[in-house]
Formats: sequence, structure tokens, C-alpha cells
Amino acid sequence: MLDDTRAGGVRPADCTLVIPAYNEERRIRSLLEDVSGFRGKLVFVCDGTDATAEIVGTFAEAHPSLSIRCLAFPARLGKGGGVVAGMAAAETPFVGYMDADGSTALSEMERLFDRLATADGAIGSRWVEGSVLPVRQGFRRRVESRLFNLMVKAFFGLGYRDTQCGAKVFRKDALREVLSSIRSTGFEFDVELLWRLRRSGYRVEEVPITWENRDESKVMTSDAKAMLLGMIRLRFG
Repeated sequence: MLDDTRAGGVRPADCTLVIPAYNEERRIRSLLEDVSGFRGKLVFVCDGTDATAEIVGTFAEAHPSLSIRCLAFPARLGKGGGVVAGMAAAETPFVGYMDADGSTALSEMERLFDRLATADGAIGSRWVEGSVLPVRQGFRRRVESRLFNLMVKAFFGLGYRDTQCGAKVFRKDALREVLSSIRSTGFEFDVELLWRLRRSGYRVEEVPITWENRDESKVMTSDAKAMLLGMIRLRFG
């Protein structure tokens, strides 16, 4: 829970949580209820073809005490493009993003925001000591994740155990320095963001997280191939 009283702490009102929501009409209502206790600002980025944006808008109208903004786009932005659009729109000193599938609880995001009192960024990790996974990914996805992480270390020299967990928070001034340089619009965006922040001298902590795998992952085999090609182009192009 964000600490309002600690000297130098992170105030909830100073935080924006970005949620990319591509064709999430079937589960967005559940997520809206889950995050309605957030005391900062919420930015949903809707770039699909279903009713996600309308559902978010209706919920926002019914809950005027919450700060909810919905950015709707007529064309697919990609995971990275959606996150960048939401971060660019955020006006608070601290900005984070989470997946729309609800794998990460709001309390975990608040705990990450609290780390920004002493760090430039904090990323949730499923593969460091102290993480809790009540429902794990399947064996194939775990193997793919480990192989992907080995490639990230080889290509970019990043020492993180888990770059792809959809739970990350940053100081806005650090983001401001690197967002204009971001080239990735797909799922490899997380790697590029962390890489550029490190090259700019910012310190991002990897934090154990409670993470519960949800069904209907949007990452397909074609996306995995695109991520690999995107990383190669980014690093060697």
C-alpha cells in the first residue's frame, strides 16, 4: 500500500497507472472493479475493434470520484505503442503500467509505486526469490520465457530475470528522457525501455511479485517470433 505519511514517500495522487486494453470487453469489467480502489489516476488505452472503450467510458461516468481517462485509437498500436501513448498522456511524477488480464493485483502495483521513493523504476518479477505464483504458466510458456531471457542478456546485457512481467512503474522524469527514442511497438517494448533507461544511467529495481497466470494470453507464437526479430533489429539494425 502506498504510504502517505513517510517522509519522501510516494503519494497516491502523484501516480498514474496505464492499462493497455486491446479487445478486452470480456474481462475489462472485472478489472475495472479491481482497480477502482486506486487513489491515483487511471489511463486506459483502447485500440481494438470491440466495445472496450465504451465499457470503460460508461464505468467512468458511473464513478465520477475516480480519475479515469480512456484513450481510444482507430488502429492497432501494439503493446508497446499503447503503453507509450498512455505514458505520454500521464501528467503525474510517477507512471506505471499493468496488463489488462488481472494477473497482477492492484496491491502489488501500489507496492511497486512505493519503491519509487528511492529508485527510478521498479519492475515486478516472477523469477526472483520471494515471488509468489498461485497459478503458474504452462511448461511451454515457462521454457519460452527462460529462453527469451537468455537472449535478452546476450543481446542487451540486461541482468533482470524477468523483463516481460506486465507490472512496471517509473519516475516520469526518467521516462521523459527515453520515450522519444523508443522504436518498439510490440511485446519487445519492455526490453527496449529497460535498456534505454539503463544506458541513460537510471536505476531500475527488480522486485519479487505475487502474480497469478490468467487464461487467454494475447501473446501468440507469431508474437514471439516478432519479438525476437524486433530485438535483433533494435540491437543490430
